[in-house]
Amino acid sequence: MSAAKLTLGKQIAYASGMVGWSIMSNLVIVMVHYFYLPPSNTGLTQLVPQLLLFNAINLLSIVDVSGRMIDAFYDPFIASLSDRSKNPGGRRIPFMKWAIIPAVIFCCLIFYPPIRSVSTNNALWLGVMMALFFMGVTSYIIPYNALLPEMAPDSAAKVKLSSFQQAGFVLGIIIAALVNNDADLVQSVFHIADRVAALQYTIWGLCILAGIFMLIPILSIDERKFTSSQPAHLPIMQAIRQTFRNPNFKFYLVSDFTFYISLSIVSSGLLYFVTVLLRLDESIGGELMAVMVVASLFFYPLINFLAKKFGKKPLVLIAFAMLSLIFVMIYFLGKFPFSSKTQAFALALGTAFPLAALGILPNAILAEIAQQDALETGENREGMFFAVKYFFVKMGQTFGFALFAFLTIYGINRGHDQGLRLNGICGFALCLIALLFFSRFREEKS
Repeated sequence: MSAAKLTLGKQIAYASGMVGWSIMSNLVIVMVHYFYLPPSNTGLTQLVPQLLLFNAINLLSIVDVSGRMIDAFYDPFIASLSDRSKNPGGRRIPFMKWAIIPAVIFCCLIFYPPIRSVSTNNALWLGVMMALFFMGVTSYIIPYNALLPEMAPDSAAKVKLSSFQQAGFVLGIIIAALVNNDADLVQSVFHIADRVAALQYTIWGLCILAGIFMLIPILSIDERKFTSSQPAHLPIMQAIRQTFRNPNFKFYLVSDFTFYISLSIVSSGLLYFVTVLLRLDESIGGELMAVMVVASLFFYPLINFLAKKFGKKPLVLIAFAMLSLIFVMIYFLGKFPFSSKTQAFALALGTAFPLAALGILPNAILAEIAQQDALETGENREGMFFAVKYFFVKMGQTFGFALFAFLTIYGINRGHDQGLRLNGICGFALCLIALLFFSRFREEKS
């Protein structure tokens, strides 16, 4: 029996799940470095030492890598369980249901270090809590994304559903980026003098809100009605090997990997770029993120139209080229003959189209790759394709986090900011690499 078509309400319900895990993931991306290793002008206390391994790699880089590496190897495991599941309630939603509470709890605990001063114990706590959080949220993300190719039957439907997904993702970014603004409000309304406590209360509130959003698709979508795929049969290692045999998928992975390194640099450095390079108040970071993602929403209809007319690949290549120029601009922030606010909002608006294109199209492209592979092999391994993707996403985020943390040793304070500016050069090179590899991707004509 063929699967039912998603109504507009069901598409919005599906996208709501993206809002939830986007809030928590972006809270971690935006706030971890700023919370544990803040610039000197913020009023926050440094919580981890700037210890160097081999005079090059700092302690925060090691924590980032270790926490995410554990989670990244967990991705294929949860994907294999989901792909092969014979649960009468469906292959995906039963996993999503049990992942919400652990994700919410461990995301909050990341920001509750045991010692309120510089300590290696805080670094150990951070590594363990990050690993547990990402394992929890992965148990939601992998099955959630695997639903996309199953619920969207053709290319246009995949791009449309991916657009709803990305709208949910950017809404999550906005909510997460406003964490400092929300903390200001908490301090004002509840008369809390302790900035750290205000941030912790705010993060609890945002994580609970995220959990509610993650619950919406579980309550709204009957997986058995809207999907018709059968459980896969391949054991985990064989499924991984089979997935990597797809040559088109390899070009997709490399470009995605390098893109997420560059994206993590921007996310980790946003508050530093604002407060150090532009010398603006930290609260404007949330406003900038909101402007950037809201502006990107206006490009969604255009991207859907252009993808139908010209294909997805040209738009992705243009987005990578534009993003490489944005990174050049980051290197010169604070040195242009314009006000700091003008520079900040020009940067945000310039990022809108690449953010929209690279948010919508890659998931739609991967859904087509997974669907075509299922037709050729007879094995529905949508979960494994997304698991491998997210393995490389997390590796990219890990290297981006680590690269940013490494470069902090060259300066992250006003008057000594070369470490922040070097992130612009690294991001420029990474986006060019992504462009070159994706240029070899072969898009199937629909």
